[in-house]
Amino acid sequence: MRRVRLIACLLVFLCCAPASAAERPLTVFAAASLRESLDAVAQAWEVDGHGKIVVSYAASSALAKQVEQGAPADVFVSADVEWMDYLQDRKLIEPASRFVLVRNALVLIAPATSTLKSLDPSKHGALLAALDSGRLAVAETTSVPVGKYARQSLEKLGLWNAVAMRLAQGENVRAALEFVARGDTPLGIVYLTDARAEPRVKILATFTDTTHASIVYPAARTTGATDPKAAAAFLEFLRGKQAVAIFRRAGFTDGR
Repeated sequence: MRRVRLIACLLVFLCCAPASAAERPLTVFAAASLRESLDAVAQAWEVDGHGKIVVSYAASSALAKQVEQGAPADVFVSADVEWMDYLQDRKLIEPASRFVLVRNALVLIAPATSTLKSLDPSKHGALLAALDSGRLAVAETTSVPVGKYARQSLEKLGLWNAVAMRLAQGENVRAALEFVARGDTPLGIVYLTDARAEPRVKILATFTDTTHASIVYPAARTTGATDPKAAAAFLEFLRGKQAVAIFRRAGFTDGR
């Protein structure tokens, strides 16, 4: 009887004991625009025999603030340099682990059902005419990377003052994309990769690199990583041939 009780207690202890670092999933905080491609990379990582990965997607600004507030993240991938710098300045990422993962482009989109086939935003009056009485979908333009890139392009083209009060601002790029996909707005500005991933929209134009800052995605290990070795290994995996091929298929270009 004592042996049965001992075994029962041991089973309870094993079930309730906290998971070891090796058993904990690796937690990655990543920009929303990476969702499909990074999900595929995470799956490839697990198929290769590595541990489980949990990826949390949101605007880079929101994720950086969460890391600052102590959220448990092992790896952070931002959609711009500023939010990675924000964490580095606060000693919340390991500078030596930081590198540019991929690059992206900025595009003007319309619902797939739109009669528009193309639109040159640099042509005087073209964008305003296409908007008519509607709004322009963008991500929040003061903190969310894609929203900031959109504002830079609009300012460079002399369109900002005309459209500033006619924006439909989403919390991240996927929210802005959804406004257009549902037909709530006639036009929107998002990343190329997001537009390619959504069949309900079509691309009308690509903003030239001269109208906005370079769209780069830096990645780094956080100083609070629960398993620094696993985080470092995953960052190395992100730079490998398998991951690079996945990102390229999604429309990203190499970060090198």
